Amino acid sequence: MPHADLTIPGESAAITGAGTGIGRQITDHLTRAGVNVAVNDVDADALDSVRTMNNDGNVVTLQGDASDPSVTSALVDRAIREFGGLDILVNNVGRAGPTKPCEEISHEAFMQTLEVNLGAMHSASKAAIPHLGGGGRIINLSSMSGKRPLRDRTPYVTSKMGVLGFTRTLAVELAERDVTVNAVCPGSVSGPRLENVMKGQAESQSRPYEEVERAFREVSPMDEFVTAQDVADAVLFLCSERADRMTGQDLNVTAGIVMY
Repeated sequence: MPHADLTIPGESAAITGAGTGIGRQITDHLTRAGVNVAVNDVDADALDSVRTMNNDGNVVTLQGDASDPSVTSALVDRAIREFGGLDILVNNVGRAGPTKPCEEISHEAFMQTLEVNLGAMHSASKAAIPHLGGGGRIINLSSMSGKRPLRDRTPYVTSKMGVLGFTRTLAVELAERDVTVNAVCPGSVSGPRLENVMKGQAESQSRPYEEVERAFREVSPMDEFVTAQDVADAVLFLCSERADRMTGQDLNVTAGIVMY
């Protein structure tokens, strides 16, 4: 079978919320490509696992809540101190938020979701931008819900739509520095987080879990969920030199659910 390699112009990366799931897969993809990675997560045990699986010295970790600007600043500082610079920032950390009708969601819960999904993205980018040189990359994780409504998920959908606005505006600001800024919009990613969302919808809508799961899956013309590896593949491409002239884009990985 023909084979084509992707060349990653950067040598070091920082990733928020990367102890499990999509972030963990992105870490694995980048380290296999030879990139040094500084990984953040609030879960210390997950970070221990990341270090165990990547014991060749090209991964360092920082435990903490990425919605705290001091944590994202420390993550960028750690990458620069350990690896001599920073070329790639992946804003991956995210919070599912409550699954309830809007009128049943407290203001505090609404704002907490935005604080993680948008606030952490701003603080990490703010810390990273001064250190990103020509060929630098910022990849922001949005969602297909950043393009379409999702019942009973107003905080999450609002935040993920905000990610697209943040991405496009930052792409314009950083273009003259030869730094690209793109977003990836995953569909329903199989795993514990999706299962919790479906359970929440089943409860809020008084429907059987199996019925909600089937409805989530059947929205895809491929009749399947995507995987964390599918999403990480898209991130790896955007980090590569083959995406040099792509910026301000939102790349769908949705098994066909969203095509725009």
